[in-house]
Amino acid sequence: MNKIAIVRCEHFNAAHRLHNKNWSDEKNKEVFGKCNNPNYHGHNYDLEIKVIGLCDLETGYVVDTKILSNIIKEKVLNRFDHKNLNLDTQEFIDLNPTAENIATVIYDLLRPEIESKLELKIKLYETPRNYVEYPY
Repeated sequence: MNKIAIVRCEHFNAAHRLHNKNWSDEKNKEVFGKCNNPNYHGHNYDLEIKVIGLCDLETGYVVDTKILSNIIKEKVLNRFDHKNLNLDTQEFIDLNPTAENIATVIYDLLRPEIESKLELKIKLYETPRNYVEYPY
């Protein structure tokens, strides 16, 4: 039997500011541009959670999508949706909330909830033209 992937698509809105506290304001503005706005800015993030594995012979599922949806809601959406990532979340107190870091954090939040025999991949769209994948 070959592996198959199931993908759950989700969406959340969040504000953030890209800023390195070890740099001057000038360097932050130079590197991060308008993403360094002191008053923050927001994105409508699209999230794809891909789980890869063998189908269970009894259910025909790789993973039950109802259970996967509940895990994503509890671990990601409730935590990040309509939040300021810099101010409202523990994960980004000392971590710059770039798309790359957000995807890594989401992976780390979900990985313990998904059976270890299954692969997990995260795709996070910050805009329709910019997305990151983790792990790659």
